[in-house]
Amino acid sequence: MKNKKPWPTKKAMEQVYAMNLWGEGETAFYSGNGSHDEVLVKPYIEVVGNFLKTHRSNLSVCDLGCGDFNIGRQLLEYATHYIAVDIVPALINNNKTRFGFDHLEFRCLNIAEDELPEGDVVILRQVLQHLSNSEVRSVLNKIRAYNYLLLTEHHPESDFIPNKDIISGQGIRLKKNSGLEITKPPFNFKFETRMELLSIPDPNGKGLIKTTLYRVQ
Repeated sequence: MKNKKPWPTKKAMEQVYAMNLWGEGETAFYSGNGSHDEVLVKPYIEVVGNFLKTHRSNLSVCDLGCGDFNIGRQLLEYATHYIAVDIVPALINNNKTRFGFDHLEFRCLNIAEDELPEGDVVILRQVLQHLSNSEVRSVLNKIRAYNYLLLTEHHPESDFIPNKDIISGQGIRLKKNSGLEITKPPFNFKFETRMELLSIPDPNGKGLIKTTLYRVQ
């Protein structure tokens, strides 16, 4: 059996959208059921919206890996400024034509390699799970510039060994019965406080989708 070779993350994600590997929706770009299934989306918007409202909707948000923006568009009202980032140029250009708000900005960036925008809160919703440990480490090093991290990851339902390495863009750790735990080796992410906001069984019966709020140290 041939070993899979690393492929640039940008190329991998461009292929996902070009070949509709996450399914098809009503628009040219579709970020999969995880961004559209109301079983997952509705409670997520509720808990994240409530967090932002506790700060009187006075926080600037940086959404890293915004996808087709079905999630982000529902959080706009809770932010003073919202920067939505993705690695696929055609996706970002499409979003710019579909969503126009004075306090909304789209940027095309490789979050592992490029400088990230400033903000109070960073959202990473089922993004790091697609990246290799090396790229995850690179992103986490930059997250320390923010006050809060809202992290959503897909975990096995039973006990698992965390942070098994993968090739970026070629599936997620769930296929290795693993999941991302940023506070454990090799990342050892430091934080002031941590609170699990949400844990939802995957509608397809494959593990749990967990959202955790970190007050960054």
